[in-house]
Amino acid sequence: MLTAFARAFKTPDLRKKLLFTLGIIVVYRIGTHIPIPGVDYQNVQTCIDVAKGNQGLFGLVNMFSGGALLQITIFALGIMPYITASIILQLLTVVIPRLEALKKEGSAGTAKITQYTRYLTVALAILQGTGLVATARTGALFQGCPVAGEIVPDQSIFVTITMVITMTAGTAAVMWLGELITDRGIGNGMSILMFISIAATFPSALWAIKQQGTLADGWIEFGTVILVGLFMVGLVVFVEQAQRRIPVQYAKRMIGRRSYGGTSTYIPLKVNQAGVIPVIFASSLLYIPALIAQFSGGNSSWKTWIESHLVKGDHPIYITMYFLLIVFFAFFYVAISFNPEEVADNMKKYGGFIPGIRAGRPTAEYLSYVLNRITWPGSLYLGLIALVPTVALAGFGANQSFPFGGTSILIIVGVGLETVKQIESQLQQRNYEGFLR
Repeated sequence: MLTAFARAFKTPDLRKKLLFTLGIIVVYRIGTHIPIPGVDYQNVQTCIDVAKGNQGLFGLVNMFSGGALLQITIFALGIMPYITASIILQLLTVVIPRLEALKKEGSAGTAKITQYTRYLTVALAILQGTGLVATARTGALFQGCPVAGEIVPDQSIFVTITMVITMTAGTAAVMWLGELITDRGIGNGMSILMFISIAATFPSALWAIKQQGTLADGWIEFGTVILVGLFMVGLVVFVEQAQRRIPVQYAKRMIGRRSYGGTSTYIPLKVNQAGVIPVIFASSLLYIPALIAQFSGGNSSWKTWIESHLVKGDHPIYITMYFLLIVFFAFFYVAISFNPEEVADNMKKYGGFIPGIRAGRPTAEYLSYVLNRITWPGSLYLGLIALVPTVALAGFGANQSFPFGGTSILIIVGVGLETVKQIESQLQQRNYEGFLR
């Protein structure tokens, strides 16, 4: 990986792209520290110090925003509205025929879906910004902080609207910065911003574990966490690269005097076909009852049960539900993102077949069988990786935003591998161009 970056810096045009990407990252990180108007910055910092290590329901979203959510900055919502909008559009593509037709139209249809994603991102940013401002005004953003109700001193309608508009504009700016990286940088802009947001929280989280440790002034716990993190990175890289290659043979066809086809290739089916999306789905779904209980008044029995069983990440009921939801969403997402019948029809249309399998329906059934077989270990792997923060809670007294948690490691390793592949492909393209000259 380091060799690819070193070679890229030696290539003039790639060096410009890398420096441009670094400049965008600097702008993004500066924006995560600029507070929005109407917020008492000193009270926010006081509450952050009080709530350090106990971020509660907002820990996951705060991680995706690079710590900007709890500081209530202009980039407080971060990239999360865009991620949510992308997932929603991807799910709706299977349900709405119009979106499915656009997906099949190629680049023009993809551009239209991207436009819809932007509109939905702005709408979600308005919704989430309003919710964040309302939570900050009531003091529920930092439970247990004595000055939590004084974070927004002026609670007039004008100030509230200004705060929501500022955060919505910040989300639109983050989306624009990601697209700039995609167009003029090294590519994969949204994923790189997500990578930076998560990686920015690592140093403070690791140092907090060192300060909370008791063995050798915390250095034993610190070193153990580093070793566990390196092991997890190696495991995730191994599984993320694992795939089942299904051979495909194309029949030779004679058109005029020319011969077409007769080649062999393969269909790569990844073990973790769903990526990190099942973990995000499961976390979001488990946050809903806890969020409802937090904003509901009184001390009813259902609220007490939720606060006892579904808020604490180390409770057996929470762990079991979390694991089962991840397995369910892994199968669900694979079922809607990979259509064996469509793949079999395309292979039959272009004269392709799997050796030993008849074209058409038998091919679709075979692909479905193989996909189900490899999704089981992939879903179990996702569930076990996601439970690492729970083990950390019991072993090291860490919080639920453990730095080497499943979600963060999956995203960082996935984006890192994809970025390195893009840089290597661009280097290879330049080598071919030089050879042709």
